[in-house]
Amino acid sequence: MAAAARQRQARGARGAAIRRRRLTLALVTVVLVMVSALVFGRNGGPQLSPQRARIVALATSQLGYKTDPPDTYCNRFSAYWHAGTVDCPNSNRDEQWCADFATWVWRRAGVRFVYGFAPDDLNAASASFYLWGVAHHTWHLVGSDYVPQPGDVAVYGLDLQTLQAQHVAVVITYSPGAKGPDVVNGDGERTGFSVVEAGNDQYKSDITGNGGQLSGYVSPPPVPPSHTRRN
Repeated sequence: MAAAARQRQARGARGAAIRRRRLTLALVTVVLVMVSALVFGRNGGPQLSPQRARIVALATSQLGYKTDPPDTYCNRFSAYWHAGTVDCPNSNRDEQWCADFATWVWRRAGVRFVYGFAPDDLNAASASFYLWGVAHHTWHLVGSDYVPQPGDVAVYGLDLQTLQAQHVAVVITYSPGAKGPDVVNGDGERTGFSVVEAGNDQYKSDITGNGGQLSGYVSPPPVPPSHTRRN
C-alpha cells in the first residue's frame, strides 16, 4: 500500500510539473505574439526600436526561471554581475534579484550603462533605476503624461526620503486606461518563490507583503546614431 501511495504521489508530482511547463510555454507564446504585433504593426511597418524589441524578447524568454536551489535567492542573474554572496552550492549568487534581472535584460539587449555603486550607476538596488533615470533624464513619474513603452523598467514602492524602492519589473506592453503595465518580474512571488513571471495590469509590486504601488518608469536611452545599423 505504501509503495502504491508513493507511485500515485510521484505521478501527481510529474503531472503538476507538466502542467506548469505547459502554462509557461503558453504564456511565452502569447507574449511573443504580442511582441510581434508591436514590432511589425498591422501594416508591416516597425513600431518598436530594435533595442526595445530585444528587451521584450529577452525578458519573456526567461519566464518560468526558478532559483537554484529552490527556496533560496541563489540566481544566475546576480552571478552574471558577480553580485550577492557566494554561499550557493553552485555558480549562482545569493541576493534578491529583481533589479539584477532587469539590468541583465537591458545589458544583453545592448543598453549602455555602468553596473556599480556611483550615484548614476545601476545595481541590485531597485532605487538605482530611479537614480539612474533622473541622472539620464529618462525618469517618468506615474500620473504624468508619459505613456509607458515596451522595454521600460517599472519602479514600485519608491520612497524619496530614504531613496529606496521595493521592486522593479520590465515593461512588455501597456493598454491605455489600465492601472499598470504588463510586465515580466524577476524575483516574483505570485506563482512561486523567487521566480521569473508575467504580471498583467501590474500596478502593485509582485512581492509578498507591502511591496508598494507603481511609482514610475525608467526608459533606456536612445541608441546613439553611431550605433545604428545601416543597410
